[in-house]
Order: sequence, then structure tokens, then C-alpha cells
Amino acid sequence: MGQFVATAHLDCFSGIAGDMLLAALIDAGAPIDPIRAMLERLNLPVTLGVEEVSHCGVRALHLEVEAPADQPARHLPEIQEIITAAGLPPRARQRALDAFQVLGEAEAAIHNVQLDKVHFHEVGALDSITDILGSALALDLLEIDHLSAAPVPLGSGRVKCDHGWMPVPAPATALLMRGLPLAPNPVEGELTTPTGASVLKAWVHQWTSQPLLTYDRVGHGAGTRRYPTHPNLLRVFVGHGSPAAELETDWVWQLETTIDDQPGEVIAHAVSRALQAGALDAHTIATQMKKGRPGCLLVVLAPEGREADIARVVLAETRSLGLRKNRVARWKLPRRAGECATPWGAVRVKWAKQQGLKGAPEWQPSPEFDDCQAIAIARGLPLVEVTRVATESAWAAGPPAD
Repeated sequence: MGQFVATAHLDCFSGIAGDMLLAALIDAGAPIDPIRAMLERLNLPVTLGVEEVSHCGVRALHLEVEAPADQPARHLPEIQEIITAAGLPPRARQRALDAFQVLGEAEAAIHNVQLDKVHFHEVGALDSITDILGSALALDLLEIDHLSAAPVPLGSGRVKCDHGWMPVPAPATALLMRGLPLAPNPVEGELTTPTGASVLKAWVHQWTSQPLLTYDRVGHGAGTRRYPTHPNLLRVFVGHGSPAAELETDWVWQLETTIDDQPGEVIAHAVSRALQAGALDAHTIATQMKKGRPGCLLVVLAPEGREADIARVVLAETRSLGLRKNRVARWKLPRRAGECATPWGAVRVKWAKQQGLKGAPEWQPSPEFDDCQAIAIARGLPLVEVTRVATESAWAAGPPAD
């Protein structure tokens, strides 16, 4: 079995903002003095404090950041210089850089400007720099290796920003949360901010409502807004996750339909067309339908955002009248893409990081079937021989660097 890893799980039942995350991590045991010392090294006019508050009867910490209101808009290179000058440990520094990178890319896409020309307004203010750098350092102080999060409500209504009134979620939040799992909104208002969304996008390894976790600390970070019937809190569980926490996770759509009125070659063609349309996988299962008729169950996995297009292909090719759809989470082995050299040319290779194989190499290669098949046909060689040579070549070369 793999080693248990230090894990923090974000229970985002009321969304997430940068100040909520930092407050929750401090409440979960991250010492505040090293975070204050880091801020002092930046020579920025900001002071950091926390206070105990109660939201709907639940005790929590609320972050208090004091900074001048008239702060200039900053560009990404300037913020990167601030992060580099902060003297953060390497992993904390990289986390902070990653969060601002994805945030900058979202802002650049929204405003249609080059990345280094993006003006960070609200998120470039001192309080947001404090939130991201402080949270990155707090995770390092807690020695967190793995971060998971529950599905997130984004909120609803309108929010005022430098560009005027914007719908909730704000444009940057909406772009950053694309493809990530969402939860219903418990109340009206902005629940997830661009800063909070950037942290989720850049730092979270695993999305799950309930991780495989043994925790010993719980922290509560309070948001600024208060609701009479809902605690506006971010809850953080800190402990050690099982080896399954080392797995990557994402969300896909499972589309399925039962077929009893088409010949096998038509169904095989539908599978092929679904894969050509971008399906991640497709298979059939023999089944018995009503009135004893033999049939098959066609199951297709579609990536987020492509499910409707793939469904149209399946419906057109099978003549089915409908599809069932379910959004499902899946675990994946960490993987890398590379290639190896063979006497007949290059072959693409998928490398998977295996877990729990005692005594086996950590990374295992799998030569691309299509490449091996093309070589076998062109050279008149047995497919098994081409695959064997490609596998040996991949082992000799080793996995590509991350």
C-alpha cells in the first residue's frame, strides 16, 4: 500500500474567498506569526489580524487585513516579483505563482489583452496578495501535500467591481470554475470570488464531497457577509489521506442507451463515431430487454463540455429515441505522455504512475496501440512483436520529466 499523505480538505458549502481560506487554515493550526513576518519582508503597508466571530452559532475566525484603499492596479510581472521577494519556501512560492498565473490567464481572456498587460484591480490589491501568499505559506506550515475540495456554490445576483455592476459569478470566477464541480447556491450573493476560484483551480488535486481522510483538526474561516439562516463559513479538515488521495480525479458524463433494433455492425460503427467525436471511452454490454428480446447497452464516457455533441452523434447513429446521462466522478492514475524510438520509427507512450505495486517501478509505460498497429501493418510484422520492442524501448528511455 502507498504512504498516507498530509491532506487538507476544503468543505466549500458556502463558497470560498481568499480571506476565508487563510482564516480557516490559521484556525486549523497554521501559526500566524510566520505569515506576519513574511508580509513584513515585502515592505508593503499591510497588517494582518484575526478575530473570533460567530456565524449562526458556529465559532470561526475572521481575517482582518488593514491596508490603504488607494492601491495601484498591478500587472502580473509585478505581482510575480512580489511573490519572489517574499522569501517563501519553494512549494509555497510555486503555489502562489500558480494561483496568480491562472487568475491572470482568466483576466486576459475576459478583457482580450496579453497576459503581461492584464491590470489586476481588486485581486491586485494588498488584501488579495495577502490572502494568496498567506494561504500558500499556511499550507506549507501545515506540511500539506495534497488538497481536496467539495463541489462549490458560486452564488447569484450582482456584484460591484471596478468595471461596474457584474453578474454573479463574476466573469473571472465563471471562467476559472469552468469544468469544475459546482453545488447549488444556499443563499443569494457572491459566494465564490475570483481569488477563491483561482486557488481552487491551481491548488486542488481531488474533487470529492467526502475524501478518504483521517483528520485531527478542523478550521473555520468566516466570510464578511452574514446571512440569518446560513453560516457563511469555509471549513477545512486537516489530517492524513489514504493512498487513494494520491489519485487524480475529474468529472465526466456517462451516456447510455439500450438498443435492440440494430445489427452489430451498426452498433460498432456508432462506437467508432462516438470516439471520433471526442468520447473518452465507449463499450457495449449484452443485455436482455423487455419481452425477452436480446439487445445491448451502449455506454459512452464524454468529457465535460462535449457531452451534448457526442450525444447527438450516438442518437443519429443508433436511431435511439433518447439517452440517459449521469455526471460521475472518476479516479485516474497520474500520467505523462512521451514517446520512444523503435527500429521502425517513433511510437507514442502513455506513462502511468502506479500505486501499491510493491517492488515494481513507480512509472509504467503503455505504447500507443494505433502507432504499433500502423507499424505492424506497414512492415508486415506481428503486432505483439512491435508492442514488445516499443515497451522495451520505453523502459530503456524512462518516463519523461514532469
